[in-house]
Amino acid sequence: MNKLRFVRVNFIISLEKLYFCGSLGVIMNNEMSVREMLEWYLAAGVDETLGEVPFGFAEEEPVIRELPKREPPAAAAPYRQATTELAQATQDACRNARDLCLSIDNLDKLREAVENFEGCSLKLTAAHTVFSDGNPQARIVLIGEAPGADEDRIGRPFVGRSGQLLDKMLKAAGLDRTSCYITNVLPWRPPGNRTPTDAEIAVCLPFLKRQIDLIAPDYIFLLGGSAANALLENAETISRMRGRWMEYKTTAGKNVKVLASFHPAYLLRNAGQKAKAWSDLLRLVKDYRAADGDNG
Repeated sequence: MNKLRFVRVNFIISLEKLYFCGSLGVIMNNEMSVREMLEWYLAAGVDETLGEVPFGFAEEEPVIRELPKREPPAAAAPYRQATTELAQATQDACRNARDLCLSIDNLDKLREAVENFEGCSLKLTAAHTVFSDGNPQARIVLIGEAPGADEDRIGRPFVGRSGQLLDKMLKAAGLDRTSCYITNVLPWRPPGNRTPTDAEIAVCLPFLKRQIDLIAPDYIFLLGGSAANALLENAETISRMRGRWMEYKTTAGKNVKVLASFHPAYLLRNAGQKAKAWSDLLRLVKDYRAADGDNG
């Protein structure tokens, strides 16, 4: 069997069925005999063979590269354990708050329980526990998000600038603090008035719900999206919730009418929304007066 050989020469020559390129190589016609091939090599001045395969056609030998050694996975970072412990502590605090509320049958005992509760870290940075204000026998309950700096300092809800605006709105609508019960989702001020975390809300929510159970109001007026989301357990924006009737069911099964509106602190920053908040309050008062007339 004829062999195809690779040779190196210094010139280019072309023959029928033969292509020869200087430093690249030569492909010989398989019909040529070995003798004829050797004679052709000699005539061309070839005096040395370099390989069995033409240059450029040889298959490269696979290069075996060693993969870098992988380090064994590091142990779980310490913060994962800390996160787990925090989640467990939150669950325990929520359960303790719920269990505590079950044994309380009046607002005075509930206030005392909240003041002595140690399951929420907000209490550590707050100056006072801000429980409530107003009339416990009222048929209307107003609920905000959390105390601000003035409320934390004095120990009563809605006593700062936002509280002053709320008082003016109530008075203009024919109400005051003697005809309403006012409280917050959180009884302690978050540091720097920051937004409360979901865990903080979850821990404090049983105390708010127990207040509502004990008061058994006919109406709830939610001030701000955070308070509305917490009590109604939804994620809607206050712009979508405000101005329409909703319902909250107490532990005893009573359906309470609910309206949500902008928080007074928001209105101080966005005066253009005051008309909407005023419309929401008038809607609540109108229904309240109508129901009061029917009952009378």
